Amino acid sequence: MLFSIVYGDTRMDIPRLRQFKPKLKKFLKRFAGCFPRKDTRAHLPTYISGQLSDIPEKSVEPIAINAGIAPRTLQEFLSQHHWDHDLLRDQLPEVVGDEHAGPHSIGLIEETSDVKKGDKTPGVQRQWCGSVGKKENCVVTVHLGYARDGLHCLLDGELYLPEGWSDDRERCREAGIPDEMTYRPKWKIALELYDRAIGHGLHFDWMTFDEGYGSKPDFLRGLEARHQVFVGEVPRSFTGWLKPPRGITRPFHKNGRGRGRKVPRLASGSPPARRVEDLLGPRAFADQAWRRWRVKDGEKGPMIWEVKHARFTPKDEDEMPGAAMHLVVARNVLDTEEVKFFVSNAPPETPVQKLLLVGFSRWRVERCFEDQKSEIGLDQYEGRRYQGLKRHLILSCVSYLFLSRMPEEFGGENPELTECQAHTAVAALIPCWWLDERPSKKLLERTAEEIGYTQRRNAAARKSHTKATRKKLRALGIKLTEVPRCAWGKT
Repeated sequence: MLFSIVYGDTRMDIPRLRQFKPKLKKFLKRFAGCFPRKDTRAHLPTYISGQLSDIPEKSVEPIAINAGIAPRTLQEFLSQHHWDHDLLRDQLPEVVGDEHAGPHSIGLIEETSDVKKGDKTPGVQRQWCGSVGKKENCVVTVHLGYARDGLHCLLDGELYLPEGWSDDRERCREAGIPDEMTYRPKWKIALELYDRAIGHGLHFDWMTFDEGYGSKPDFLRGLEARHQVFVGEVPRSFTGWLKPPRGITRPFHKNGRGRGRKVPRLASGSPPARRVEDLLGPRAFADQAWRRWRVKDGEKGPMIWEVKHARFTPKDEDEMPGAAMHLVVARNVLDTEEVKFFVSNAPPETPVQKLLLVGFSRWRVERCFEDQKSEIGLDQYEGRRYQGLKRHLILSCVSYLFLSRMPEEFGGENPELTECQAHTAVAALIPCWWLDERPSKKLLERTAEEIGYTQRRNAAARKSHTKATRKKLRALGIKLTEVPRCAWGKT
């Protein structure tokens, strides 16, 4: 009773639990047109429910064994059976656009990596593996996510094909990689995913990405050419000017003869472009005072960052001033060594609080990866065929989109419900679905109690962490009542 009073009604009762099966059935039915044969179509709920189950291993074989079908049958469904996976993938942005679109939608570009053994998995080689923080034998996939209000999900993903693989076409053919698929840098793959989503009617008010993509001028120019507004993190080494220098475009010939000087070029005496981290030093905007903003309230309490903001002109590929942008420098008040740099092509009058809301929203795609790997087995593909990997990525997006919709659908009734708790509910019921049995009242009561306990525990932990964070802020003399909150404001 105490937790109900303090944290609100967090109960997940039996009638609500019974809604999950018809909701999943209705959700999957919209993709039926991607499967021309009835027997092939029947494997879709098997694979999806396997990903949503609580079995510890979620590769094809354990999913098939737990569902009571032959592993080879499900392996063939993933890698050989005829069905239109491209159509299914293209329907995801349409579903999101039709049912979850609205103001302040954010597109999220990010990559993830998964350690693999052997050399047969498509794209596997020793390369940087972000999931373990070192070089490892792994595959890398680039993804496009979507976030708006309480919903976040992955829409699309594509394999990063290293140059070593691309140059060995025989090895590619053995893995089923099409001849037209060759090496592309990750930022090009990201733009392909973006173009595909836009081509199917989805709109992003904003895009955001980490410094791995922000450091690529061609990627930034690609978004500019597509008239897409972005706020992206850039590395400390990103260069440009706070005050753009004068450029020369007219050729100069000494005494009117000889070869002219290179054009365009900077006018004589122009200051060189400087690294963004150096702009915090003397003679830059070091004299601008840091301004504190309450960016958001997280699981550990209020996140306060000190910010400097100015117009900035990056250096282009010709060493000349490019298009003017916003430069936002943010420093964590609880750890002043943690400094982030963002650039944005938003209109000059855009308030800095909006830029902060977008720039600090990248945690949502990281949460998508965390949930997909821990809850539905995104990283557990064990096949050797590219088509199987591609279909696994698409079906993983379908599974997670279903989970990500549940907090929004139950939001008014159960505001504490998360994707992980929705997974707990579905996973408890799936064994009964596989056996075509009606879940017992005892099972439903136990599942509801487990979710309720998790919500109460999370609420208590959040309260404790928030209390500790507020104490640290008070020790620094920071009064939350004096720190403005970042908000979208009027559109």
